Amino acid sequence: MKKFVINGGKKLKGEVEVSTSKNAILPILAASILAKKNDVILESVPKITDVETMLLIIESIGGKVDFNDGIARINGENISVCEVLGDNPSKFRASYYMIGSLLGRFKKAKVALPGGCPIGERPIDQHIKGFRALGASVEMTSEYIYVEAKELIGTHIFFDVVSVGATINIMLAAVFAEGLTVLENVAKEPHVVDVANFLNTMGANIKGAGTDIIRITGIKELNGCMYSAIPDQIEAGTYMIAAAAIGEEVVITNVIPKHLEPITAKLIEIGIEVIENGESITVKGCKSNLKPIKIQTLQYPGFPTDLQQPMGALLSLIEGTSTITEGVYENRFLYLTQLEKMGVKYSIDGREASITGVKALSPASLIATDLRAGASLIIAGLAAKGTSTVLDIEHVERGYCMLDEKLRKLGADITRLEM
Repeated sequence: MKKFVINGGKKLKGEVEVSTSKNAILPILAASILAKKNDVILESVPKITDVETMLLIIESIGGKVDFNDGIARINGENISVCEVLGDNPSKFRASYYMIGSLLGRFKKAKVALPGGCPIGERPIDQHIKGFRALGASVEMTSEYIYVEAKELIGTHIFFDVVSVGATINIMLAAVFAEGLTVLENVAKEPHVVDVANFLNTMGANIKGAGTDIIRITGIKELNGCMYSAIPDQIEAGTYMIAAAAIGEEVVITNVIPKHLEPITAKLIEIGIEVIENGESITVKGCKSNLKPIKIQTLQYPGFPTDLQQPMGALLSLIEGTSTITEGVYENRFLYLTQLEKMGVKYSIDGREASITGVKALSPASLIATDLRAGASLIIAGLAAKGTSTVLDIEHVERGYCMLDEKLRKLGADITRLEM
């Protein structure tokens, strides 16, 4: 078991660099096996456990992988196995992208059901709808999903709900489908656009990513390439929120400010000063008279659900009552039971949580119930004067690269311990 020990109350100040997007690099890694010739070389790949697990999955089906100093080199020319079973897929949600990639390349795939954070139901019915529309048969058991097609044929697919995972997975499956595939009511998240850009760099023909309609013209072959994925919108937002909660002046570099506009808007509404500077953002925290606000999480370009929990930690420090409506997942308020140990008062009514802020948080022993909940508790621990511990940080290390090291450079007193 691993934990963070945090001696809180120290102001954050300085500069921190954001890593490459977890939500982009994982499907890009899965997409790399679509290249039938030459190496895929990915730059600035974050050393997080989800990345390491995805690389192990690629190796397990015959891919050659070299990962050193942030460079991942993948060669999938000799991949012939279409099964991804065992424990690795159950460790994280993004393992389901291997279904789309294997189906696209080999016309069949058998993949163990994915795992991930306990934040509510995340059905894959829209994935299945898309695979079937392309011509695949789908068999699903309690342990795995099996898809197979004689041929994949381009078609028109209208998603019943906006789904990032389904949008990306059907893109992966459709790149080799015969003819034109039109995806409508798709997700517009920056990492969806990034995956499409990566596929196009390998030779795919995808247009419209970032809009309501994506058009994919099937091609015969993809080749390796060199690519750098976008910065992590959620990591950047986490540092912005931490700076607002406990920072003096924090400069966050390697960001795309456009991707951060929903977070920036809410911080400004609270009363925090946020300054955009090209590829960096400066957040000036330690403000008095901050205002409680209302937040509703939505698909991009709305406020991201992955920053709802870190924002909850900030709102717990603002006098008055703030409300959060969770518009994406129905079970993403578990972290509030942990913040309650620190003196936070809250109530939950369905998908809406009301948080009554306190003048100061009390240190406590906390448990990270999922990835973003862990980030929330770390922010709360940084703000509370005294010593707090955050247990089960394996969740946090799935998605944040060197989080404790980066926070120490900003002046935080945080130590990672293995028990």
